[in-house]
Amino acid sequence: MKPTKQAEMAATLLHPRGARKVREGLVISNKMQKTIVVRVVRHAQHSTYSRVINRSNAFKVHDETNQAKPGDLVRIMETRPISKDKRWRLIEVVRQASTAPALPDSESGQGEKTPKKEASVKKAAPSKTQAGTKASAESKKAAKSKEASSGAGA
Repeated sequence: MKPTKQAEMAATLLHPRGARKVREGLVISNKMQKTIVVRVVRHAQHSTYSRVINRSNAFKVHDETNQAKPGDLVRIMETRPISKDKRWRLIEVVRQASTAPALPDSESGQGEKTPKKEASVKKAAPSKTQAGTKASAESKKAAKSKEASSGAGA
């Protein structure tokens, strides 16, 4: 009887070469063949401010069966170099991403879009020189009409 794949991996973890690193992270891409990109987040204390901050690394992981999808939580294990960038392999998918359709009011952009308010178009204000000449022209017209009316009556 052949041992299961998980039993083989557990035996590999206890190999005399030493324990291999095991990490959990979220799949952020599966665009390549037999390769996924996994983001592993760790918490570290800031050296100066002593505040706990999130640090993350993206690992290229060998996924022989192409079973992991973006958003899945996966467990990966360090292994021999498989390619230029791949030094990790997929052990298991811990939790699958939700495949439920997005709600209509979600931020993902699905559903109806609300119309955006159009920016009101403002007419350019007349420059100071134009405004001054308009005002002076109107005052001159008013003065002429006054003179004409006063001159006609005299």
